[in-house]
Amino acid sequence: MEMGNQFIGSIGALEHSIAHAELTAELSYDIIFNLGYPRREAELAAIAGYLHDIGNLIHRYRHGTWGAIMVFEILSEMGMDPEEVTTIMGAIAHHEEQAGGYSVSNVSAAVILADKSDVNHSRVRKNDATSFTDRDRVNYAAKDSSLFINAMERLIVMNLTIDTEVCSVMDYFEIFLTKMMMCKRAAEYLGCRFDLVINDVQLL
Repeated sequence: MEMGNQFIGSIGALEHSIAHAELTAELSYDIIFNLGYPRREAELAAIAGYLHDIGNLIHRYRHGTWGAIMVFEILSEMGMDPEEVTTIMGAIAHHEEQAGGYSVSNVSAAVILADKSDVNHSRVRKNDATSFTDRDRVNYAAKDSSLFINAMERLIVMNLTIDTEVCSVMDYFEIFLTKMMMCKRAAEYLGCRFDLVINDVQLL
């Protein structure tokens, strides 16, 4: 995964390091476990969350598809139950926008929410702001992000703090609309409402 992160770094893509993998794994586990699903399902979510960007080793685009193929070989050789392998494959294959970003299981929904909530200026690798893409600018503006799960109310809240001198709240919402709609659908798949709060303003 570190080599994949290095490869996509050479084309200026956002950081997709072990730290991002670990955070996605932790959040994926927390989402499933805190909503009352079986512990094993939470463990599968953690595995899928940790491995979700492994396909970057082959190519940045459609890395979800490549990653699903890779983990099939890896996990099957390790002797994992075939049904569990396919659950992880489905979550990895469907976590990116290019694949539609549709939740196909509880594990898949958790990985989408966990992955898309990791928005932070530290993930931008470019030093020259004039070369920033819209995605770079939005991430560079993000100073803090968190995901809150309220099992009692079946509510998932993504809370972001952004520097409005870098990117306005409305620009953020417009640029990341596809990602936020993926999160909304993922929360609904889990039987929850999704709220997006940016700088204390609720946008969804």
